[in-house]
Amino acid sequence: MIRGFSSVLLLVGWLCTAEAAALEISGPRQQGGLLEGRVAPGTRIEALGQPVPVDNQGRFLLGLDRDAPADVVLTVTSPEGERERHRLDIAQRDYDIQRIDGLPNEQVNPDTETLARIRREAALVREARARQRPERLMEGTWRWPVTGPISGIYGSQRILNGQPRQPHYGIDIARATGTPVRAPASGIVTLAEPDLFFSGGTLIVDHGQGLSSTFLHLAEMAVAPGDVVRQGEVIAEVGATGRVTGAHLDWRMNWLDQRIDPSLLVPPMPEATP
Repeated sequence: MIRGFSSVLLLVGWLCTAEAAALEISGPRQQGGLLEGRVAPGTRIEALGQPVPVDNQGRFLLGLDRDAPADVVLTVTSPEGERERHRLDIAQRDYDIQRIDGLPNEQVNPDTETLARIRREAALVREARARQRPERLMEGTWRWPVTGPISGIYGSQRILNGQPRQPHYGIDIARATGTPVRAPASGIVTLAEPDLFFSGGTLIVDHGQGLSSTFLHLAEMAVAPGDVVRQGEVIAEVGATGRVTGAHLDWRMNWLDQRIDPSLLVPPMPEATP
C-alpha cells in the first residue's frame, strides 16, 4: 500500500540564491521510484549524500530506495556557482512482512565457508555496478524482460527465527526454464556469472547515469561483459539456479546505491508470450 502517492513531481523547493535555476523533475515520488529530471547543462546536483550524474544535455536520474526518507533534498549548483536546495516529499510505502519460526539453524545462518563465498561474490557484484557509464544509454519506455505470473514483489521481507532477512528488492516472474529473457532497455553488460550462491546465473546490464538492471537465477546467458544490448534483444534464459524453489526470473534495479522498484517503470503485465 502507498500512502500519499503522486505520480508527477514538478518544481519544488526553497531558494538559497537570488535567481532560481530551471529544474524540471518527474516520476513516481515514492519509495522505490525513479525520477527523471533536467537542469541547465553544466549544473551539478547532490542528493542522498552523493553526486548525481548529469549528462551534457542537463538530464539526470534520481532513484529512491525501499526505505527512502519522507524528505529528500537536492542541492543544485548552477554553472555560475549559485546554489539552491529543493525539497522533495516522498510517499512512504507499506511492505509485506512474513515471519517464519522453528527453522533449523543451518537454513538461517550459513557456515563459515559459505559465508566467505557469499562475501567474495558480493564484491564481484559491487565491482560490476561500479563500472557505470555517465551518459544515458537507454531512451523511451521500458518493457518487461519476461511476461508471466508475478510470484514475488518488491519490498517484501521475511523474518526467520526472529532474524530479519534482507528485503526482496526485485520482481519475481514465474516462467519455465529456457524461456527467453529480453533486455527491458538498452545498455552494456557489466557482469555475467553462471553460478553465484544465492542468485545462480546472474547478469547485470548498465543503462547509464547510475542505473542498472540485474537478472537472477538464469539457466543460460546469451551475452558477455562488454556487449552492447538493445531493448527487446534476447540476453538470457529463465532458470532455477541458486537458492530457489522453482524456475523464475528475479529482475532487480539499482540507481547508484539505491535499490528501486522495476514495476514502477513498466506498463501493466501483459499476457505471457514466448
